[in-house]
Amino acid sequence: MEYKRPQFAEVLERMNEPRKFIQVLAGPRQVGKSTLIDQVLEECTLPHYLYNADGVDENDTDWIRRIWESARIQMDTRQQTEAILVIDEIQKIKRWSEIVKREWDADTRNRRQLKLFLLGSSRLMLRKGLTESLAGRFELIRLGHWTLQEMEDAFGLTLDEWIYYGGYPGSASLIKDMRRWRKYIKESLVAPAIEKDIIMTSNIYKPALMKQLFELGCSYSAELLSLTKALGQLQDAGNVTTLSSYLNILNQCNLLAGLQKYANDDARRYQSVPKFQVYNNALLTAYRGTTYDKDRIDPQIWGRWVESAVGGYLLGDAEDGGYKVYYWRERSDEVDYIVASQGTAIALEVKSGRRGMNSGLPKFCENFHPRRALVIGTDGIPFKEFFHMKIEDLL
Repeated sequence: MEYKRPQFAEVLERMNEPRKFIQVLAGPRQVGKSTLIDQVLEECTLPHYLYNADGVDENDTDWIRRIWESARIQMDTRQQTEAILVIDEIQKIKRWSEIVKREWDADTRNRRQLKLFLLGSSRLMLRKGLTESLAGRFELIRLGHWTLQEMEDAFGLTLDEWIYYGGYPGSASLIKDMRRWRKYIKESLVAPAIEKDIIMTSNIYKPALMKQLFELGCSYSAELLSLTKALGQLQDAGNVTTLSSYLNILNQCNLLAGLQKYANDDARRYQSVPKFQVYNNALLTAYRGTTYDKDRIDPQIWGRWVESAVGGYLLGDAEDGGYKVYYWRERSDEVDYIVASQGTAIALEVKSGRRGMNSGLPKFCENFHPRRALVIGTDGIPFKEFFHMKIEDLL
C-alpha cells in the first residue's frame, strides 16, 4: 500500500468542496508534492487536467493561457459542470502570477467551476506572485520535510536512523550504502535545489559563494558562527550583507536557517551571531558526517546530531504553528532553542551525551519568565516522545 502523507485528506477535501480559492501546495524539493497530488487525483471523482511546466520555455507566458483554455474546451465538449486544473512547477514560467490572476478572474466572472491547484517550491511560490498579484485569492498547504512518524510508518526507520539520515523519502532505501546515500543527497537533492530553484530564479550575483555558504552552514548546524568568521572560511569574496541575504533565501527554501538570538528588542536580534540550523538532518550528515556506526558511538558528536534534529523539527512546523524559533546565549549561559509566539515563550534545552546541564535555563527563566522551560532528552521529555509532539500545543 502506498503511503499517504497527512495532508492527503486536506487536499482531497478541498478538491471536493465548491470553488473558493486557488489552492497552492508548496514545499522543498523531494518531499512528495507531485506524488501527493497524483494520489488525491486517483481518489477524487471529479474530472481533472494535469500539466507540468518543467521543460516549458520560461518566456512562453502564453503557455498557461493555452492549457487553461484547453481545459475549458474539454469541459464544454464533455459537458462537465466542474473540473480540476493542476499545474506543477508553475514558478518556472515568468510572470506566471499575472496570467493566473487574469484567467482565474475570468472563470470567476463566468461562474465556471474550474478549480485550480498549483504546485511549487516554498521560496518561489511565496515570492512576489502570491503576496501581490494573487493576494486574497489563494490558500496555502505546506508540505515540509518528513517527520519521524512519517519515516517510521512509511519506511520503518528507527529514531536514531531518522536523526542521522533525516527525512527525505527518496533516500530511505540507500542508508545502508553511505557513499551512494551521500551522493544522492548532494547530486539529486541539493544541486537541483541550489542551481535550479534558487540561482536561476533569484538575484544571486555570486553563485559560488551561495553554494559555499550552504555547505558551510550545513556542516555547522546547531552551532553559532558569525558571518564575519564565515567569510574567512569562504573562498569567493563577498560581504556580510551578501551572506545574510543568501542565508535568508536558503531559509525561505526550507533548507538552511540562521537562528537569531532571543531578545526583547528587534535590534539585538538582528545584530546577533546566527545559529546555523538545517531543516533536514540529512543535510548535516551529507556535509559533516562520517558513518552512522562511527558517529553514533561518539557522545559529543551524537549530541550535536540530536540537537540539530530538535532544531529542524521545531523549524519544520513553525509557519503552520504560528511561532518563531530562536536561541539564547549570554556569556557562558545558553539555551538551545526558544519557541516564541504572540508574547509567549518556551525554553528548550537538549540534554544528551554532548554535554550535561548548564546554568542557562534557570538564568533565562529569571530574565524572561517563559511559560515553560523544558529539558528534551536525559531527565526530561524522551526524544521519541518529543518528535511525535505538536509544538504549538506547548504554547
